[in-house]
Amino acid sequence: MIQIPCYNEEETLPQTLQEIPRKYKGIDEVDILIIDDGSEDRTIEVARKSGIDHIVRLTNHKGLADAFAAGLDAALRINADIIVNTDADNQYQAEDIQKLIDPILCGEADLVIGARDVGNIGHFSFVKKRLQVLGSWMVRQLSGTAVQDATSGFRALSREAALRLNVISRFTYTLETIIQAGKKNIAITHVPIRTNPPQRPSRLFSSITGYVKRSIATIARIYALYEPLKIFLYIGGTVFMGGFLISLRFVYFYLIGQGGGKVQSLILSAVLMIVGFQISMIGLLADIISANRRLIEETLFRIKKLEMNDNKTGRRKDSS
Repeated sequence: MIQIPCYNEEETLPQTLQEIPRKYKGIDEVDILIIDDGSEDRTIEVARKSGIDHIVRLTNHKGLADAFAAGLDAALRINADIIVNTDADNQYQAEDIQKLIDPILCGEADLVIGARDVGNIGHFSFVKKRLQVLGSWMVRQLSGTAVQDATSGFRALSREAALRLNVISRFTYTLETIIQAGKKNIAITHVPIRTNPPQRPSRLFSSITGYVKRSIATIARIYALYEPLKIFLYIGGTVFMGGFLISLRFVYFYLIGQGGGKVQSLILSAVLMIVGFQISMIGLLADIISANRRLIEETLFRIKKLEMNDNKTGRRKDSS
């Protein structure tokens, strides 16, 4: 299943669809799924005229992350074994889809990211190139993966990976799914892919500053879901250590007979140490909640798997 999230893409969608191959080595059947994210133009009409196999229509504009998640759910219900996600603006060269699915067909990975040669993309500014590199490095450190282009939307997922991933962010799925994959031990890799010249400006963000802010917030939120104890211990430990150092300062002046005017330092150190300890305890509680969340996610995975398998079995019986 090749899924394409769309929002007002009547101008770019026809060329994108025209360049998508319908035959791939190792694949028996190829379907194309359009997720219409509340478009206000002729996107649906254009898709139907192009002979699209499946259309999911969201009643209003919900954003890229919700459209991506809706596509995964629909593709699983249609019994797709491999799901490829690409953009409607023809940013990526569709011939590279074979590169994306090969590691899945060979059993080497369950999630494959198409890595652009960011440094040589002509329409990327110097600042954007540096931010892309820095952002991908940060995601690699937090996720424990080796993905070179974390913001690439050109990716392929096995059915198993699609069942395990849960998109929580309302902004973008690209960073979140990589961090999730790393924390859930989903086999992930990347392959070099090519890009086409831009046909329109990006609609995901209005400015680089806004994109950076929302991306950092997304990364912090997702990482905190999977490593709450580590985050709260770092914060709590820093605050506690600040209070402890101030207390050492008070002890020093007290021992040399000058502690009379330093009571404020003692009070400040006590407050900081208490706050730091409380933050650490919050981290311990958050870690317990995180363990329960992992159990819930595993239960959700098993329920979805049973539901999708029953759906697949029912379709086979109907066809026979």
